[in-house]
Amino acid sequence: MGFLDKVKEGAAQATAAAKDAAQKGQAKIDELQAKKQADGLLRDLGAAIYAEKAGRAPANNAAEIERLISALESHEHDNGQIDLTPTSAR
Repeated sequence: MGFLDKVKEGAAQATAAAKDAAQKGQAKIDELQAKKQADGLLRDLGAAIYAEKAGRAPANNAAEIERLISALESHEHDNGQIDLTPTSAR
């Protein structure tokens, strides 16, 4: 095997390693974005339920709660099960 062949092989391996690292990095970013979206939906659901219990809920609160639950179910379908462990218990 000539010198140039070795250089080409090394470059191909480096390219493959870089692509693999980029894919893993993108997967982690996607995972974090999905978690952030789920956290936002759960926060909004908690706020809507709290407003209801505190007697400060707007007239359309029941519909908003149903919308948020539906959005969470859709999120789980697309991204997998949401970790529902309270932050204080982690």
